[in-house]
Amino acid sequence: MKETTVLLVEDEPSLAEIVRESLQSKGFAVIHAPDAATAFAGYYAAKPDIIVLDVMLPDGDGFGLATRIRSTDRETPILFLTSRSASEDVVNGFESGGNDYLKKPFSLAELIVRIRSLLNRNRLIMQKDAAMQEPAAIGKYTFHYPAGILRLAGASRTLTSRETEILQILLLNRNQMLDRKSLLLKLWGNDDYFSGRSLDVFISKLRKYLKADSTIMLINVRGKGYKLVY
Repeated sequence: MKETTVLLVEDEPSLAEIVRESLQSKGFAVIHAPDAATAFAGYYAAKPDIIVLDVMLPDGDGFGLATRIRSTDRETPILFLTSRSASEDVVNGFESGGNDYLKKPFSLAELIVRIRSLLNRNRLIMQKDAAMQEPAAIGKYTFHYPAGILRLAGASRTLTSRETEILQILLLNRNQMLDRKSLLLKLWGNDDYFSGRSLDVFISKLRKYLKADSTIMLINVRGKGYKLVY
């Protein structure tokens, strides 16, 4: 059976080591990142099952990192660890995409219980979503995911797997800018020039596929990302 992988983002070395050893003793595989930049790269490389994320990091905060991850990933549970307890911090944590919030100091037993609870809840949600497979409306179009079928007025087009994934991510982030680098790392595993050009080609194709409905706009936010608006 595949080990459950935890991405632990914590800049305090002693606390990180204690948490890592405790989780490993319970059968979890743990990847430790001491800052936001390392965590962001590690997230795409490891594809963890859950993220345990400190709010205060040396190169930013966990809220910003969670927001970037949520631009392409609505499923992986995120559990915030923080010494901050102000109500606005709690709100920020959930608004940035967090699923749970644990205040320092915390007991390792409670941390493990909360991790398991989030993982079980996430599995149930994913099973329910997979069972439903309801088509989504994009303006006048109907989009069937993961089949990749785009329908309009009785006509249909079957998208490639890559086109399907890109359109689904754009749809999940409707009317919001989708970070270009996050999208490249999620789909290609890197953000080099050739991957970037490939992404531009796919975006152009999707824009062409959707042009029969003038209310739909697939906007290129220069140097930043893309936005599906309708």
